[in-house]
Amino acid sequence: MKADLYSQSGEKIGSVELKKEIFEVPFNEDLVHQSLVYQLANARTVVAHTMTKSEIRGGGRKPYNQKHTGRARQGSTRSPHMRGGGVTFGPTNARNFKQKMPKKQRRKALLCALSVKAKEGSIMALEKFEGEIKTKSLNILLSKLPIKKDVLIVTPAKDKVIELSGRNIPNAKVLSVGYINIQDLQRYDTLLFLKSALTKLEETNQK
Repeated sequence: MKADLYSQSGEKIGSVELKKEIFEVPFNEDLVHQSLVYQLANARTVVAHTMTKSEIRGGGRKPYNQKHTGRARQGSTRSPHMRGGGVTFGPTNARNFKQKMPKKQRRKALLCALSVKAKEGSIMALEKFEGEIKTKSLNILLSKLPIKKDVLIVTPAKDKVIELSGRNIPNAKVLSVGYINIQDLQRYDTLLFLKSALTKLEETNQK
């Protein structure tokens, strides 16, 4: 399987070989779904929190006399059945939504997602991107490429020039090979690899 190779000027100059071990893996829907759920669950931040009786301020003295009031006896205004009191069995920020998934399964799911992109013809390669940090330059390049909707630009390592150039482009995201993930592969329609990033991906997969 091959992907089109483009120059920094946006011209097609050839093609690159996509390794079978990475881009032709049989699709496993259950594994990909499990990996996506794993990623979203581990990124989840607990927000909802209700205070229990022990966390409510005040309530140190009895709200009223024990007897001769005609009302049920009460020991504290912090009790759950009192207005403004604590909450019983409410959500707390002590909850843990983290999940575990074997590294081999996560890698296999990632390869499945990459293979789908390759099969759809949504992967292309860029020979290089050099120059000064300028959003306009990267925007012009992307406008010349056959990008359907939005694009995920993959670099071999952290690249300050391309990262800062693409930071303000709404339909593009830049990340390095080591940070490719299921969620971004689902979110972005087109994958644009720097040619050196494909080489780095192949080296990483062999380890």
